[in-house]
Amino acid sequence: MNFIKLYKIPLLFAALSIAFYISFGYDLERSDFVKLISLYSALFVIAFLFVEKFTPKRRESFLVLVSFGIIFRIVFIAAVPNLSQDFYRFLWDGRLLLQGVSPYLFTPDLSTALEVTVEQSQQLIDGMGALNASHFSNYPPINQLFFTIAALFAGKSILGSAIVLRIVIILADIGILYFGKKILEKMNLPIKNIFWYFLNPFIIIELTGNLHFEGVMLFFFVWGLYLLFNGKWFWAALLIGCSISVKLIPLLYLPLFLGYFINKIDTTDIQKRFDKLSLTSLFKFYIVVLVTTAITFLPFLSSAFIQNFSSTIALWFQNFEFNASIYYVIRWIGFEIVGWNLIETVGKILPVLVLIFVSGIAFFRKNKTPQQLLTAMLFAILFYFLLSTTVHPWYIATPLLLSVFTKYKFPIVWSFAVMLSYSAYGVNGFDEKLWLVALEYIIVIGFAFQEIFQSKFKPTRF
Repeated sequence: MNFIKLYKIPLLFAALSIAFYISFGYDLERSDFVKLISLYSALFVIAFLFVEKFTPKRRESFLVLVSFGIIFRIVFIAAVPNLSQDFYRFLWDGRLLLQGVSPYLFTPDLSTALEVTVEQSQQLIDGMGALNASHFSNYPPINQLFFTIAALFAGKSILGSAIVLRIVIILADIGILYFGKKILEKMNLPIKNIFWYFLNPFIIIELTGNLHFEGVMLFFFVWGLYLLFNGKWFWAALLIGCSISVKLIPLLYLPLFLGYFINKIDTTDIQKRFDKLSLTSLFKFYIVVLVTTAITFLPFLSSAFIQNFSSTIALWFQNFEFNASIYYVIRWIGFEIVGWNLIETVGKILPVLVLIFVSGIAFFRKNKTPQQLLTAMLFAILFYFLLSTTVHPWYIATPLLLSVFTKYKFPIVWSFAVMLSYSAYGVNGFDEKLWLVALEYIIVIGFAFQEIFQSKFKPTRF
């Protein structure tokens, strides 16, 4: 009874959140943008109140917020994802791989050529859509392992497979909470920061609800960073290699470890552990990361795999367009000057610019402390997404998590504004509202610039 009196306001907001999440997960069509953004806005405001007003100063309060986060995720346990079709492809790949057939060698729309039968194949193909079904899989091997586990335990049920994947993603988020809290403690940062990830409706809806595996990738990556921050570079490299084999995005961060390893550190307890690290250790670190990643790919290795996987990855840079920022400006200029879409040319140039930018902050920026390293990673991923031709909402999970270990909070704003991109899915099909895309990036870039300039004079507060 005392518990209810003490936490009656948070419990009321939690009950409201549960009702909103139920509506979001079980009674929402993606084409109903007004309902989507209204529910999401309400959930985001409540999350803000939880994190900023109901600060977990005591262990009991911390556990209450953790419980809320887990319960909100469990609400989605029996829901079929309603904002993304990707999970149908996950199930297809897993069921194919369980029968010993590489998902990198066959496209779903050519399934008649297979010598095996995929349960509910037509339903899966219809669910993933013609575009997805016409391409080879681009999901790395450890990601495929989880798809196969879903096929193993629920290979004849779409909902059952979704539940298996959802349990994996929920456990990954709990792992991120655990190691994220430890990193914040090591860095003497507010523990409440981790709840901007764990209680954020963006994370709950996009990862747990819609079954995107950014959370699993981030779990391995954050665990690896925690070990690195404790001087255990070998096991850190092993886990970062696993992270890459879930999603390739951590490859972007590898150059940033250069300054971290070769600088002597002697200011705090957490940093003293790096005195023994050197360029030799860095080289070994890279070797372990790359060998770990390569080993996961070995079972699939063939000339056909290399061709299919690389060509599918290239599609994201040279063919697909969604929720882009700088690229859309370049595209408009291209139409005005030459009269056609320059995506094939621009899609080859933009990744080079990203590589130059990341190399620049690796060589010329001080990345010798944990916070400096994590801040460099945050700006690397920001630059990458600003130049990308495709930025799906769930991609923002990575900068959002990195931001909780820095003084920059613009990814939190982004985790709200990115939901405007769902306005593209109307009852009459796909129709991207460029003015809403512009509004999203004006808000995010504006807030980011404000924080960057303010940080020169005083700490940024959110």
